[in-house]
Amino acid sequence: MCGRYCLTTAPEAIRRLCKVTSPLPNLPARYNIAPTQDVPVVRPAKEGQGRELALLRWGLVPRWADSPKIGYRMINARAETVATKPAFRAAFRARRCLIPADGFYEWRKEGTQKQPYRIGRQDGEVFALAGLWEHWQGPDGEVIDSCTIIVTAANDLLRPIHDRMPVILDPADFDVWLEGGPEAANAAAALLRPYPSGALAAYPVSTRVNSPKNDDAGLIAPVSDSPEPAQGTLI
Repeated sequence: MCGRYCLTTAPEAIRRLCKVTSPLPNLPARYNIAPTQDVPVVRPAKEGQGRELALLRWGLVPRWADSPKIGYRMINARAETVATKPAFRAAFRARRCLIPADGFYEWRKEGTQKQPYRIGRQDGEVFALAGLWEHWQGPDGEVIDSCTIIVTAANDLLRPIHDRMPVILDPADFDVWLEGGPEAANAAAALLRPYPSGALAAYPVSTRVNSPKNDDAGLIAPVSDSPEPAQGTLI
């Protein structure tokens, strides 16, 4: 799964990567983004051409849900079932989005403890995770726009740490991913694959990241890793 990530990149870099055409909201550096928080999402603009960057709640609330509390269980969607699972299939057909990030965290079990690792691109650049978004309106008029991150099987780099990883999209595939309609959904499904190991780097970080109350630059600083890391790929 993907339960934490970070986005410390300047908004202009996000605009360039995702070709955002709307005004950018204020985006302070975030080092420990957690479920239920509002996160930046890029999606087709509601009116006209272009793409907008909006802040949506992390944890998808399906349109048919009786309560927004279901979102706590919907922070991730599995690539293998996202097109058919009732909670996600409508959003997968029509409401796909990009979720900018410059790193994400996974935990490797070491005995009775879990060591967090930060994973990002080798070059440190911002990237986009495959996401879905949904619009929910409650009986009392409450409105929530929410999102989820799609996860797939881990690549060779991540497998010693965790068996799943978020889907990272190549910029060349953004247009396909964001296009609506049933035929486009078939093309989008083909993009749900592990990202190449050689383009990523992973290193251990402080267990302070375990608490969403902590959100500072110290969380992405490397720490010593007592067990011997996998050869070649883990830093």
